[in-house]
Order: sequence, then structure tokens, then C-alpha cells
Amino acid sequence: MPAAIFTRLALIEARRGGLVWLAGLSIVTAVALGGFLAQLAITESRLLQAAVVAALLRVCAVFAIASQVVASVRREIDDKRLELLLALPLSRSTQYLGRLAGFIALGFVLALTFAVPLALWAPPAAVAGWALSLACELALVAATALFFAMTLAQLVPALAATAGLYFLARSMGAMQAIAASPLTEDSFLHELGRHALDALALVLPALDRVTRTEWLLYGLADVRSYALAVGGMLVYTALLAAAGVFDFERRA
Repeated sequence: MPAAIFTRLALIEARRGGLVWLAGLSIVTAVALGGFLAQLAITESRLLQAAVVAALLRVCAVFAIASQVVASVRREIDDKRLELLLALPLSRSTQYLGRLAGFIALGFVLALTFAVPLALWAPPAAVAGWALSLACELALVAATALFFAMTLAQLVPALAATAGLYFLARSMGAMQAIAASPLTEDSFLHELGRHALDALALVLPALDRVTRTEWLLYGLADVRSYALAVGGMLVYTALLAAAGVFDFERRA
């Protein structure tokens, strides 16, 4: 299948581009830092080490997949490979979705790889749930990065837009909690800002509900909440993929 060829090319490019070494360095750094901080803790050193390692690995995974996607698209544009591929008798949707499938597969591999060291401190069921959630989160990041890389066609703006959307969605729950605090000033502007945050939260993925560190420490949440959180990531990924295909199809 033509789409499978683009998927394979994305994986080969990631391997040749040094992503394997970056992933290995991230794991070593996270485990070493977690071990160092655990030595400083008076109690609950195991929980502290698991929390630090999980948080660092999640950030590293998001950075790695976003950078790989944007850099790959940028290389295709600079080397004129994208123009050559567009001349092939293949639909643009096939080319776009083939690339996205490769990046999503890469995200699944990263999620599984980064979950392995967490098995030292957390039960297997919790690690498996965390890894699946991270894989879906990385699929969303890959779809976001590919959309912005194809639309903006510049390295720095695409990375900045991807990071901005990710961190905004990640911190939206905290911002809503602060806005709803009874200690805040009761005024028209405050109410307007709170309603604006609520409206913005409706169109952003609920990243604060997925790949949570407490799952590793105290077990997974109930199945319904977990399924809704992970399912929301998949739905948002599909919407971004559809938007990317639409933009790619109308490009001259």
C-alpha cells in the first residue's frame, strides 16, 4: 500500500536521524535524576523517584516527537522532496495520512520504550495504562506538529505553535481552577475571563486528564474516566488529521 511506504519512510528517517540516541539519553538522564532526588528524600523515596522519572520522560517524549515531525517536514520542503512526491500519481490524502501514520507509530514505540524503566517502581497494570495513554497523547502531538509544519512551513513557528497549543491545553485545568477560586475578586472582568477560559477549554484537548503520574503511584482511575480521557485524545487527533488533509488538498 502507498500509505505504508510513507509510514516506513518516516520510521527509517527517525532511526537515521538520531532519535534512538535521544530516547536513550532521555531515559538515562531521567533515571539518574530520579535516583539522585530519591537519595535526598527522607520518606517515600520510591514514589518520588517514580514521579520524577515519569514526568521527565513524558516531557522528553513530547519534545522528541514534535521535533522529529517538524524537522522531517522541513527537510522535505528544503530538499524539494515534497514537490517531487506531489508529482507522483498518489492522492494527497494518502501521502498526508501515510506520514501521520508513521509518526504515530513512532510515538507508540517511544511510549513503550519510556514505560520500561517505570516498571521498576510501579505495578505492571499501572505502567501499561500510563504507556497507552502516553502513546495516544503522542499521537495527538504528532498530528498537531504535522498540521502546523505543513501549514506554516517554517521550523520555529511550527514548533512554537505546537508547544503553545500543547502547554495551553495542559495547563487549562489549572487556569480554570484558579479562575473559579472563591478568593478571586468578584467583578465583571473576572467573570468575563472565567467564561472565556471555559469556552476555550471546550475546543482544546483535556491533556491534564491523561498520562497522569498518580496513576503510577496509586493505581489507575476508574475505567470510565480513563476511557473518556484516552478517547478524547483520539477524537482530537482525528479532527487534526482531517484538518491537515483538507489544507493539504487545497494547496496549489
